[in-house]
Amino acid sequence: MKSLDDLHPYFQGRADADAFSGVALITQGSDTLWSGAYGWASRAWRAPNTLDTRFDTASITKLFTAVAVLQLVDQGRLALDTRVIERLGLTGANFSPDITVYHLLTHTSGLGDDADEEAGESYAALWQTRSNYLVRTTADFLPQFIHKPANFSPGQGCRYCNVGYLLLGLLIEQATGLAYRDYVREHIFAPAGMTQTDFFAMDRVHPNVAEGANPLRDEAGRLTGWQRNIYSFPPIGSPDAGAHVTAADLDLFLRQVRAGHLLSPALTEAFFTPQVLHTAHPGWDEWSGLGLWFHREPSGQVVFYEKEGINAGVSGLVRYYPRRDISVVVLSNMEDGAWEPIRALHQWVMGK
Repeated sequence: MKSLDDLHPYFQGRADADAFSGVALITQGSDTLWSGAYGWASRAWRAPNTLDTRFDTASITKLFTAVAVLQLVDQGRLALDTRVIERLGLTGANFSPDITVYHLLTHTSGLGDDADEEAGESYAALWQTRSNYLVRTTADFLPQFIHKPANFSPGQGCRYCNVGYLLLGLLIEQATGLAYRDYVREHIFAPAGMTQTDFFAMDRVHPNVAEGANPLRDEAGRLTGWQRNIYSFPPIGSPDAGAHVTAADLDLFLRQVRAGHLLSPALTEAFFTPQVLHTAHPGWDEWSGLGLWFHREPSGQVVFYEKEGINAGVSGLVRYYPRRDISVVVLSNMEDGAWEPIRALHQWVMGK
C-alpha cells in the first residue's frame, strides 16, 4: 500500500471477491484523509453499505462501558478499588471477593469467562443450548458464568474476559439507577455528539443498520451461500458487546475522550496509559489498559492503541497512532472482513 490512491482498488477488489463488506475511515486530527464503503448492508436486498451505515461493534462496545465506569469514579460513586462482589451482593457466586473495578477494566480479575476466547471457545456456541432472545438485560447473562471456576487470583494474571464488563455494567446500573443502555446513551453518546450511534435490537427494524452474514463454502472453497448471525448472540447490545456505530461516530468518540470532554484530566490520562502487561513479543509488548489495548516498544513508546471486536457476522477495530496523529476505523458485517484490511492500512500508516 503505497498511497491513499491505492485504497479504493484494494477495498473494491476484496469486496468483489466476497472478502470484505463494510467501511473504512482514516483521519488525522479532525480531518478525513480517506474513507470508503463497500459491499452490502443487506445481501438479501442488495442494499449497499454507505458511510452512514451503522455496524455492530462487538467488543468495541467495551470502550463505552469503560468510560462510563470512569465517569462514575470521577463522581465518587465508584472507585477503582471498589470491591465488586460485595458491592453487587453476589456473595453466593463463584467469584473472588477481592475482585475490584480496576481488575475488571484491565482483564486481571481471573474470572472464568462464559466463552473463553483466549482458549478458542466460540461465543456463538453458547446459544446452541440457550435461547439468545431471552437475554436482554445485563442481569440475564449471570447464569452463563456465575459458577465458572476462576483462571487465577485477582491481579495475578491478564486474560481477556468478556464477563468482567458485564459486571461493570451491573455496577453502572446499581450506582445510577439507570439501565446500562440508557446511561450510555445519555452520558456517552449524547455528550460526545455520536448522533448516529445506539443499541439496536436484531428483532426490530431499524434504518441504516448492517445485517451480519458470513460466507458458506464447500470443501473446495467455493461460495455456496451466506449465513445470517441472528441466532449467534443476544438480540441487543450489552456492556461487553453490540452497540451500533458509524465509522465517523467511533472516530469522534476517541477524539472526544482525548480532548477531555468525557472524563477528568486525571482519568483521561489514565485511560490512554498502558496498565498491565498482557504478552511480551520480540520487539514489542501488548498491554491492557482501562478498556484500550496498547502496542508498546521496549523503550516505552506507544506505537498505537486500539480496541477490536469480533463476533459471528461482525468484525471491526478503532486504532490510533499517537506519533502520527492518525486514526483508523474499519467496520465490517463479516466475521473475517476487517482483519486483512487492518494489516494493509497499518503498513500504509507505518510507511508514512
